[in-house]
Amino acid sequence: MTQSKKLGLTSKILIGMAFGFLIGFALRTAFPESQWVTDYLTNGLFHVIGAIFVSALKMLVVPLVLVSLVCGTCSLSDPSSLGRLGGKTIAFYLTTTAIAISLAIFAAVMIHPGNASLASENMEFAAKTAPSLSQVLIDMVPTNPIKAMTEGKMLQIIIFAVVFGFAISHLGERGKRVAALFEDLNEVIMKVVTLVMQLAPYGVFALIAKLALTVDASAFKSVLMYFLVVLGALIVHGLVVYPTLLKLLSGLNPIIFLKKLRDVQLFAFSTASSNATLPVTVETAEHRMGVSNKIASFTLPLGATINMDGTAIMQGVATVFIAQVFGIDLTLTDYLTVILTATLASIGTAGVPGVGLIMLAMVLNQVGLPVEGIALIIGVDRLLDMVRTAVNVTGDSVVTLIVAKSEGEFDSETFHNPEAGKLKGNLTDQVQS
Repeated sequence: MTQSKKLGLTSKILIGMAFGFLIGFALRTAFPESQWVTDYLTNGLFHVIGAIFVSALKMLVVPLVLVSLVCGTCSLSDPSSLGRLGGKTIAFYLTTTAIAISLAIFAAVMIHPGNASLASENMEFAAKTAPSLSQVLIDMVPTNPIKAMTEGKMLQIIIFAVVFGFAISHLGERGKRVAALFEDLNEVIMKVVTLVMQLAPYGVFALIAKLALTVDASAFKSVLMYFLVVLGALIVHGLVVYPTLLKLLSGLNPIIFLKKLRDVQLFAFSTASSNATLPVTVETAEHRMGVSNKIASFTLPLGATINMDGTAIMQGVATVFIAQVFGIDLTLTDYLTVILTATLASIGTAGVPGVGLIMLAMVLNQVGLPVEGIALIIGVDRLLDMVRTAVNVTGDSVVTLIVAKSEGEFDSETFHNPEAGKLKGNLTDQVQS
């Protein structure tokens, strides 16, 4: 009992993941055709606990983004400061996305995972229509901010919060009173985050147990090479490219960064949702890494919406893989088109359900490849989605640190202190049981 109390959040999540996988795998092996297991565990207990946990995280996303972004924008009273911050952040996100998809295409071309024999398989896939670039720009401005919040349209919420916060910052004493109210609300929301995190080990256990019970193992046999190429590219981008950029552009120690980001990456892996992980990402950036609220409240919600490096890697490998399966040779122009399309598409389709496959359909159409080829990779997409989400939140945090350092909104002492954040009631401290 005493030892259990010493376990931090990361340890508890890892234990929950391990137990979830072992129990799910054991049940699947012992009762492969059991309707009871399917009804009462897979679609019953595990589904309910996991869904409640993810819903609790998502419950916090809209109020967290709105309140924290208003707070951050309030402190940017200078219009040039807001424009500089936004331009710098978006430029970094688009650059890392372009690097990610270039890396993916290079790996897929060199390793050649596609096999023409797979073209005879059933390849029916009904892709949703991806929005045009002009429609994306129009939809960024909400006609009804309340409706945007109820529907969770993140880009619209971000635009409204920035405008609202900017207006508050220019109202003098009245604006200061409203800003103080939002600061108090922000503290309340962060407290709610720490309370919700107490469910983390149990929620992660249920999510992984259900995954172990439902993933079709036979799917790995036909696309194992594709799976390994995407996984390898994700690992290289997350553990080599990002730390290198962090070191070169900010001078910060990548090892310290990765250690402090473990909780965020584990939550992203478990939920496969950057938005659901956002409360943990914001808390970690501010209290563990020393990023000011002004920066974190702007760059992280924006990154959860438009930064899709992990998805871009999947698109790059999948595009080359499908071309190889159908025996279609892609030209240098096609590869450049894929890089440009996927990079720009990462802004517009981030809030659409099934974003990875929708964006992939857009990219395939752009270079004349059959969209039906997506059916080949659906079987392993869920597992890869978990990994690429962890890569996405890593990229959000790297860009946030780089921007914070360049803007002078970074506390070096907090970043280098391994115990930083615990005294402020952060997640690792609050979830001790």
